Amino acid sequence: MDKKLILLGYSGHAYVAADIALLMGYQMGGYFDQQESQNNPFQIQYLGSEKDVDLSGFSKNHVFFPAVGDNQVRQKLLQVMELNACLQTKLIHPKAVVSGIACVADSSLVAASAVINPLAAIGRGCIINTAAVIEHECQIEDFVHIAPGAVLAGRVSVGHGTFVGAGAVVKQGVKIGQNVVVGAGAVVLSDIPDGETWVGMPASFVKKNRI
Repeated sequence: MDKKLILLGYSGHAYVAADIALLMGYQMGGYFDQQESQNNPFQIQYLGSEKDVDLSGFSKNHVFFPAVGDNQVRQKLLQVMELNACLQTKLIHPKAVVSGIACVADSSLVAASAVINPLAAIGRGCIINTAAVIEHECQIEDFVHIAPGAVLAGRVSVGHGTFVGAGAVVKQGVKIGQNVVVGAGAVVLSDIPDGETWVGMPASFVKKNRI
């Protein structure tokens, strides 16, 4: 692959992104972050802060990826990319299983052993983390993070900016609102309104979230 990939952000989640990118055949073109990282396991060049560089000046053989785990920060980085007309890509681990009739939007990451089944749709800037399962006809809006080992049964919908914790299970047909937090290991049996945190087995309301 001739294109070089540039990461926005370079810490824990970015290491996963870089690993997948290399497995997909990308060359690494560097990373932007607020400061140079002291830990550089992939020996990627530091390019400065995205706030100080004209990203639109990069040639068309560069693609950019927002490599930050926090949903809100990832959304802001994608906005910077779009303002600069940066080319985007999606990162899908070779050992993930994605149906040919599922849809994964640009700037989303699908990690190793994740499964995305037929007619599921994954929005922009999402993370479908290690061994997560997105069953048939699920609708995942933009900037959602489905954490490792979480399972969404068929026809589940998840709103913009929501986080579903590691090992959580969501019953088929459930609707989860925007900016929701579902705790690790929770079992969600009923719909969740916007902006709430739910935890437990079965999951129940804990608090309203700051949005």
